[in-house]
Amino acid sequence: MSDQADNRAPYAQIAAHYTDLITSGELQPGALLPSIKSISQEWQVSTGTAEKALRTLRSAGLVRGIHGIGTEVLDPPTPMSSGAQRQDRGRRSGSSWGAGERSDSHQSSVVPAPVDVAAALDVKPGSEVIRRRRIYRDRHGIVAHSTSWIPARYGKLIPQLAKSERLSGGTSLQLIAQATGLPITHRIDTASARLLTAQDAELLELDPAKPPTEPVVVMTAKFVDSESNVVEYGVDLGGPGRTWRTESEVAQ
Repeated sequence: MSDQADNRAPYAQIAAHYTDLITSGELQPGALLPSIKSISQEWQVSTGTAEKALRTLRSAGLVRGIHGIGTEVLDPPTPMSSGAQRQDRGRRSGSSWGAGERSDSHQSSVVPAPVDVAAALDVKPGSEVIRRRRIYRDRHGIVAHSTSWIPARYGKLIPQLAKSERLSGGTSLQLIAQATGLPITHRIDTASARLLTAQDAELLELDPAKPPTEPVVVMTAKFVDSESNVVEYGVDLGGPGRTWRTESEVAQ
């Protein structure tokens, strides 16, 4: 239990404590949490507050209650991240990976801009753009297939953008901001769902002839610098069964 000041409600503090233990791997899947009575005694709260904390963890998909046994830690698939969340992580740590994630299959090439990408980047259809692709995975499989579309002019400033390898020295947005001296000041995110096409299925390493029938999450993010230049347009295609989750405080 943390001794630092925390203005959150007691149940939220307890839930956050066990969330940290679970996501850090200190509490492994299959481990049992303390009983409601033990939590209430340790944290000096009512059993109702302790029960609400466990209910919060169950709602987040981190644990499950087993009748007659207790509360067991689960091993849920990692939710996919929005472009904004990946940018935030990149700014803090230099890596866009989420907890338990890794990326591979990094591919980069200069291609003609499709119509939708050209509209997003504010360039003419068919103009040269850099297309960077990678796959984010966790222990359950593919979290998302991610594509970043970048105007080709930035490749002249940062040659590694057009190389089929993981970037070094920061994320693409950080490298572009450093090279141009223009900070990224705006981002526009969208989230939707669609049925997988055969091409989508191939990107997610599925059988194109038998794509899943359930919709998958599709997220886009457009990043704009301080002079209103669109520097990157990203499209994340979620793996089957992946969800998008965000959390924020609600003012009382």
